[in-house]
Amino acid sequence: MPFPSPPWRLQAEAWLSLFALRDTGREDRPGGVYAAAFVDYGEAGVLGYHELLVARLVREGAVPRVRITDIWVDSRESREGGRSLWAIPKELADLPLRSSGWGVATRTSFSGVAEGHHLATGGFTAVPNAALVRTPFVAATSQPREDGSVVVTRFSGSSRALPCHGRWRFGPDGPLGFLHGRRPLASFHLRDARLTFG
Repeated sequence: MPFPSPPWRLQAEAWLSLFALRDTGREDRPGGVYAAAFVDYGEAGVLGYHELLVARLVREGAVPRVRITDIWVDSRESREGGRSLWAIPKELADLPLRSSGWGVATRTSFSGVAEGHHLATGGFTAVPNAALVRTPFVAATSQPREDGSVVVTRFSGSSRALPCHGRWRFGPDGPLGFLHGRRPLASFHLRDARLTFG
């Protein structure tokens, strides 16, 4: 399956929440600060697709790094490119997204189903026109390969971010069951995000 050469220049809207977990009950998911996000990559970028991911903040050097522990996309090109180029463990899933206006607010809902199993459902309410200031960001992913090597990939860009109300429901018996019943510390809507990955 062919995929775009790096770097990938993308445009997106994202809805994310932060979770602080002392104990996940899983050895492969150590305690720490996790982010759960749903991303809508628009056709203006090199690829257009939806993405559901969970990542953990890791302490490696001066630049903030995240380790993507779980991720699904609805694009085969994105799956193959993410795995081959940056060791991001992307899987395929059905990831429908719905948004509707409600006065000055916008309600957005999304869900993820992979191989017949419920992954997560999210609902966010935001006032998108309140996001006036574009803020730059720089970070990196730190992803292990099967041979034990680690691939560090820088990404940067900017977005108009604002706090919002977010709710998640994670399938208790699915791969994100370690987040089942957890309440987010904070939630954000990232509007008009422009980023370069790789």
